[in-house]
Amino acid sequence: MILLFTDFGLSGPYTGQMKAVLAQQAPTVPVIDLFADAPAFDPQLSAYLLAAYAPAFPAGSVFLCVVDPGVGTDRRPVMVEADGRWFVGPDNGLFALIARRATSLNAWTIDWIPDRLSASFHGRDLFAPVAASLATGRPVDRSPLAPAAIDRPDWPDELPRIVYVDVYGNAMTGMRATTLPADAVLTVAGSRIARARTFGAVGPGQPLWYENSNGLAEIAVNRGRADRVLGLAVGDPVTVET
Repeated sequence: MILLFTDFGLSGPYTGQMKAVLAQQAPTVPVIDLFADAPAFDPQLSAYLLAAYAPAFPAGSVFLCVVDPGVGTDRRPVMVEADGRWFVGPDNGLFALIARRATSLNAWTIDWIPDRLSASFHGRDLFAPVAASLATGRPVDRSPLAPAAIDRPDWPDELPRIVYVDVYGNAMTGMRATTLPADAVLTVAGSRIARARTFGAVGPGQPLWYENSNGLAEIAVNRGRADRVLGLAVGDPVTVET
């Protein structure tokens, strides 16, 4: 399968244009919309989100990842194989946490250049055809890249910031819950929030943080929207108190 991870949104032509390329070049491969609303223009926040969700998919999956504010510049187009999964996209830190947490890792610079390569839409013109080739077993012109080049050593292992707000207003952090003490209190936007196992462990309208279904520490309000009740937004810093 091919998983789409982008900041394009589902309105407008961009996601559809990429899926049209995949339909033409990999017509038998399922295409899954994983995230169309990754943090816009922010490869760092997106990297922690991608690293939390990718392990749920089987080896052989191809992730077509485009959060690419540097499109058209000299940033490298890359393909990464991490624990049997493939990742295609820009070398801007988007795959840094994938690479750091992998037990097996290979990386390449994409050398193939399509006949048509716009300056502003490499997702459609470059990355989608490469993802289709990987998903169907066709070769891609490439050059080996030292895996360490994919990492961003100045980025922390756990990111104490809000990286995503979902449709319910729940706010995911870039921290894995297993790395935090069980009695940790998270402070964000002036609110101190204690841990609970699930929403119903606190009263209606009350905040909590919990381990979400993909392992991230997430902030919520029972039967409410944490983003509105607590005034949270993507990018907000989070402090851990123990």
